[in-house]
Formats: sequence, C-alpha cells, structure tokens
Amino acid sequence: LSFGLLATTTWAAATTQSTPQAVAFHYGDAPPWDELQAFDLVVVDPDHVKHPVAVNLPHTQLAAYVSVGEVHPDRAYVAQIPKTWIKGKNKDWGSLLIDQASPAWPQFFTDRVIAPLWDAGYRAFFFDTLDSYQQFAKTPEARAQQEAGLVALGNRVKQRYPQAQLLFNRGFEILPSIHQHVAWVAAESLLQGYSAGKNQYAPVPPADRDWLLGQLKRVRDAYHLPVIVIDYAPVGDRA
Repeated sequence: LSFGLLATTTWAAATTQSTPQAVAFHYGDAPPWDELQAFDLVVVDPDHVKHPVAVNLPHTQLAAYVSVGEVHPDRAYVAQIPKTWIKGKNKDWGSLLIDQASPAWPQFFTDRVIAPLWDAGYRAFFFDTLDSYQQFAKTPEARAQQEAGLVALGNRVKQRYPQAQLLFNRGFEILPSIHQHVAWVAAESLLQGYSAGKNQYAPVPPADRDWLLGQLKRVRDAYHLPVIVIDYAPVGDRA
C-alpha cells in the first residue's frame, strides 16, 4: 500500500498520558519523518521501516501495521502458511483470506509475524483485517468459530508479550472478549470511504454511518477506549 493518511480524529471518553492525541498512518516507503515527527504515534508498514529504533524520533512512537485476517502474497511468511488455512481471496487487494479457526494459527502468527517485529524493536501493533472472515463465514456458527480464533490469537500475543500494545482496526465482534488487551480502536470510513476495486471515493451511506457511529460510541462508553476515525479523500482534495 503506497498511501499515507495524515489526518485522523481522536475521540475518547477520557485521555491518559499514554493515549496518543495525534495519530498518523503512512504505509508507503520513505516516510516523511520531518512531517511525521509532529505526531504522537505513526502506524507504518514494517516492510518499509525495518528498524524503528533507528528512526530516532524522541516524541513519536512507531506502530507496525499487521494484517490478521488476510495476508498479501508478497509477505515473507506467506510461503509457510499451510494451504488448508487459506479460505479464499480478496480480489480487491489480491490478498489471501486466513482461517482464524485453525488451532495452530495463533501460535504461527505470534512466532512468524509478531516475534520478528518485536525483535526489530516494535512495541505497538496495528491489527488490520479483523473482520475479513465475514467474507467466507456465512453462518452464525462459522462466524463464532472465527471470532473465537481471533480472541485466541490476541490472547496468545499478549501472553507472550505482555507489554505489547494492540491497536485494533474495528474488531467490534470480538471486543467483548478481548477489550482488556486493546489500547485503542480505529475505524475507517465514517464519513468518506474508498473502494479499492473501483478506485473510487464516495460518501458513506447514512445507514452505514449510523451503524458505525453506534459501534464507536460503544467502544468509548462501554470499554473506555480511545477511538481513531480514518476517512478517505483524493490526494488533491485538501479541503
């Protein structure tokens, strides 16, 4: 992904010293550190920032982008994933959908994905694609199995790395079981969305916006977690 999202909204019931007030997302290569040092926390693609400590921004923490529900074929660990764990393909992004209910997946994810990033110096991890299982799990029973697997994965990571900060992109379905391990929750497309398949920006329909707003209020009020909202606009549309 070669785009940066440099403007977000932080929405929290209460702020603490550890709550970032300015958050940026930059997944491309050669991040503009002179600009990004203005933020408390920056989510980056660790394939482009392999040694976060070497960046040396004294007031900015770096978090590693990590895709949980999907894996792109260019990731180093994809060849080690058994074919039986692959449940389909996200055609818009060209990524593979992973069966979260596979018993060995939480251990694999911790060992092959998180451990190398931890050893490189990352201490915060932005968990993306937490709802990708909904593309292939169509019954309540199937979705419950996938959600249990996601909870097991998060628990495994925190068991091995208690100091790790887990930052969620949505994941509303599993928050009742794992919110105690989550530092904050992000959500894309509250007002403006982007379709990768159509390469198109568009306002979010009112019904979808109201649903997401209700979820975000629950995150804030029931779990007392900060919320980061990410909206999309064309690069040239500064306003």
